[in-house]
Amino acid sequence: MSFETNTAAADSLTSTAVPALPLPAGRWAHDPLHSAVNFTIRHLGISKVRGRFTEFDAELVVGETLEDTAVNATIALASIDTGNTDRDAHVRASDLLDVEHRPTMAFRSRRITGAGEEWTMAGDLTIGDVTRPVTLAVEFGGLGAFGEVRHAGFEATGEIRRSEYGLTFAPGMLGEVVKIQLDMQFSEPGTGEA
Repeated sequence: MSFETNTAAADSLTSTAVPALPLPAGRWAHDPLHSAVNFTIRHLGISKVRGRFTEFDAELVVGETLEDTAVNATIALASIDTGNTDRDAHVRASDLLDVEHRPTMAFRSRRITGAGEEWTMAGDLTIGDVTRPVTLAVEFGGLGAFGEVRHAGFEATGEIRRSEYGLTFAPGMLGEVVKIQLDMQFSEPGTGEA
C-alpha cells in the first residue's frame, strides 16, 4: 500500500508505531460504478487472456490504526467476462470453475503492514470450500470529491496459483498463475453514494 501525500488527508497520519490510514474512521461503502476486478492468465504459455468479474461487493472499515482496519470482498464467479460468451460459458461449467458448487470468491483481510512506500495487505482468499493466504500490494490513490461525496481510491495487485484452490483443469493450456488487479473506490461514511 503506497500512500501518496498529494492530499490534505495525509495530515491525519499519526506518529504511532501502527499508524492509521489517511482517512476518517468508519465504514466506507463500495462504489461499484468506479471499481473493477480484473485478472490475467497465460494461454498455451504464449499469450495472455484478460478478463474481469462484473458482480462483486466490498467494504472498507477504517479504524484508528492499521490493526483496526479491515477489507472484506465477495465476488460472484458466474459474472466472469473474458470478452467471449462461449468461452465464459465453458469456464462456468462443472469441469472448470463449476460455479454451481463454487458460486463465490471471498477475501478477508488479516493485517496491513509496511513502512514508507512499501505497504502490503495480507488476508485469506476463499474459492468454494478452499481458503488460502494471499498478499496484495496496494497503492492509495488519494481522495477526490464528486458533488458532496468524497471517495477514496485504491489499486491492489497480487497473484494466486490455481492448483492451491483445486482448479487444476486444462494444465498446459492455462497457466498456473492468475494475476489479479483491483481498482476500487469507496465513499466516505455518512455521505451516501454518487
